[in-house]
Amino acid sequence: MIKVGVGSSNQEKSIEAGAAACREAFAEVGGKADLVFVFSTVSYNQEEMLKGVNFIARGVPVVGCSTAGEITDKGPGLKSVAVMALKADKIKFNLSLAKGADVDSRKAGNIAARDVKKQSPGNNNLFVMLLDGLAENGAAAVRGAQEVFGKNFPIIGGSAGDDFLFKKTYQYFNGEVQTGAVVGIGLSGDFSFGLGVRHGWEPVGLPMRVTKAQGAKLIEVNNRPALKVYEDCFGKKAEDLIRQPIARMAYTYPLGMKVEGSPEFLLRDALYANKKGELICAAEIPQGAEIRLMIGDADKAIEAAEEAAKNALAQLKGALPKAIFIFDCIARYKLLGQRIGEEIDAIRQVLGKKVPLIGFYTYGEQAPLGGRVAPECHSVFHNETMALLVLGE
Repeated sequence: MIKVGVGSSNQEKSIEAGAAACREAFAEVGGKADLVFVFSTVSYNQEEMLKGVNFIARGVPVVGCSTAGEITDKGPGLKSVAVMALKADKIKFNLSLAKGADVDSRKAGNIAARDVKKQSPGNNNLFVMLLDGLAENGAAAVRGAQEVFGKNFPIIGGSAGDDFLFKKTYQYFNGEVQTGAVVGIGLSGDFSFGLGVRHGWEPVGLPMRVTKAQGAKLIEVNNRPALKVYEDCFGKKAEDLIRQPIARMAYTYPLGMKVEGSPEFLLRDALYANKKGELICAAEIPQGAEIRLMIGDADKAIEAAEEAAKNALAQLKGALPKAIFIFDCIARYKLLGQRIGEEIDAIRQVLGKKVPLIGFYTYGEQAPLGGRVAPECHSVFHNETMALLVLGE
């Protein structure tokens, strides 16, 4: 049986906020849990917040990360901490931590996956990744994990945030604070799950060709400095776009590329620009790729979230939803503004208003293309996308 409790708090003191959120979650599962998820604002002292969580969890493994906003059954929130206590007698949770995602993302993703696989050889059903949101290359981290589990193995998760500051993100493992890391959670056993992945962004303008790129660095587009894409879009000079993270301005205009196996463009966020006119993205865009400037629409973003939920529900094949995890890009929060609650309401309308729910606003999402599950399930790194995991029984 899967039992789930969710709690949240925005109390002023970090340790009290962590304890209050965890206490609320544990109260809903009778004080017992197998695993605790924590998603928190960086406005709290991270060590103190986790100290409060650990005081209530009392030895139960704690995983999670910092966020750019938190999501619970109560809806979206900011400057808070959200906790889920999860008890499932038919699910085994295998946990891992790999450091160095800010230096070699592929290696970190690979190590995190290997450590999980060793704990249940051949028996893992699903791999959840919580990745440093400022990792060296988010796509490489997913690729590193996929190399371990195989091409058609489902990977889902989100990249940690820091309240839209783009300075430093944190990951939580066994109740301790990390940074530059990948936290891996392998799920094995007798349970059902569904994945939903959609964004709703649409292309504008003419196709462009990536003529020079290196990893997550976009160097030239159409044989011009990559930054020219946004200079032309915003009518601003390069020096104005370099002064602060370009992600704060370009979040509603990501770059999209066509990829085989996806009904939508695969999106990439530009995080920073440098004096050379290069764009440092959240993940790679291969040299030679055809890209488009994309634009977001609030109605279509909400429709995409609803479609993702319907796809996840269909994959349960009659099992009842018991827990919902939402990995939702901060760009969607910025796009929807005061309508942000409508996106969460649309998901709950499909999956059930009483099903416990937790999630966070991310700096990137890890999920299969199109939300597909086996036998055709190729997991990649996304931006600006709604990624859902639903556990069922």
